[in-house]
Amino acid sequence: MDLNWSDDDRAFRDEVRTFLAEKLTPELQRAGHRMTSVYADHEASMAWQAILHERGWAAPAWPVEYGGCDWSLTQHYIFSRESQLAGAPPLSPMGIRMVAHAIIRYGTEEQKAYFLPRILTGEVFFCQGYSEPESGSDLASLQMAAVDDGDHLVCTGSKIWTTHATEANWMFALVRTTRGPRKQQGITFLLLEMSSPGIEVHPLVMTSGERVQNQVFFDRVRVPKSNVIGEIDDGWTVAKYLLEFERGGSVTAPALQVMADEIAAAATVQPGPGGGALIDDPAFAAKLADARIRTEVLEILEFRTLAAVAAGGNPGTDSSMLKVISTELSQAITELALEAAGPRGRVYQPHATAPGGPISDYEPPADGHLSGQPWQAVAPLRYFNDRAGSIYAGSNEIQRNILAKAALGL
Repeated sequence: MDLNWSDDDRAFRDEVRTFLAEKLTPELQRAGHRMTSVYADHEASMAWQAILHERGWAAPAWPVEYGGCDWSLTQHYIFSRESQLAGAPPLSPMGIRMVAHAIIRYGTEEQKAYFLPRILTGEVFFCQGYSEPESGSDLASLQMAAVDDGDHLVCTGSKIWTTHATEANWMFALVRTTRGPRKQQGITFLLLEMSSPGIEVHPLVMTSGERVQNQVFFDRVRVPKSNVIGEIDDGWTVAKYLLEFERGGSVTAPALQVMADEIAAAATVQPGPGGGALIDDPAFAAKLADARIRTEVLEILEFRTLAAVAAGGNPGTDSSMLKVISTELSQAITELALEAAGPRGRVYQPHATAPGGPISDYEPPADGHLSGQPWQAVAPLRYFNDRAGSIYAGSNEIQRNILAKAALGL
């Protein structure tokens, strides 16, 4: 793999930088720089998606015939890194990065024609219905029932930890259609319209105070069988394919590198335990150096995965490895950010941040006062949000089991 940039690559980088300078407003930059979780402010994310869609860059990893970009591996990387350096808010992954790939691979021509253009425009906004109160990491044990009733499936049960269910107008979900000798059998991948009678959404308040996650209840919700992706009872095949993109179908190293650089810059002016700058403390400097080395390793691994996807493949078991490395590295870096923030990072100040959802029961100061710098207000909320990184999209313990079995043959 040639990591040297060509003249064309440098020209593309300049094109991306010009586009970002022209289109990325201060409000959108604020939403990107002051994120407290992996999700940007919803309105900012959708506004940025509309701008990218107008340019034809909303879903560069899709096949060209469906609206993707004929970019090289290096161009994908350049676009991701320059976007993050400029502070562009990320797009919601549920539609563009996740269910769209399942629709492209397993959907009917009618499903592709309806959903893909509307995902690009944001007219269709998806949430994910996987986890249940008794089925988290052991996803195949899910119980939400979908009973056959002619041309429809009648769904009853609940899903939990459903991100942006209050904003979404569609959900992709796994439901139990039959019971077999193996729990992976009898699961169906289904698209549900959130306005369907019998659906109720109950927001959940996170440790950070944000209302991003929800529990969704289904009471005899009728869903046309035409909304099944793939075959009835074979949804586990579709889900496994989609999870590869959720766990390892994107580039995360550039964002972590940017965070590490920002921490290093802050540590040059923050006081350390010895009276000098924090960056001069050997213990802190060693932890920061370790994190930066790990981001370089992650970057090479992501290059390899992107190369496979660009060649028409899918992330495969590498997605589990990337999920473990990226989430645990992100946790380490947010810990360093909280350490660098010092005492002012302990103050709860969400009014200075750009959270992924509304903040419950918080009254910002009337004068907008902020103790410290905005990044010091972001640090504790980002730290709390990142604690879930090793759990969502399949816990890291489960990912290690997958790697032991599928990659190492243990």
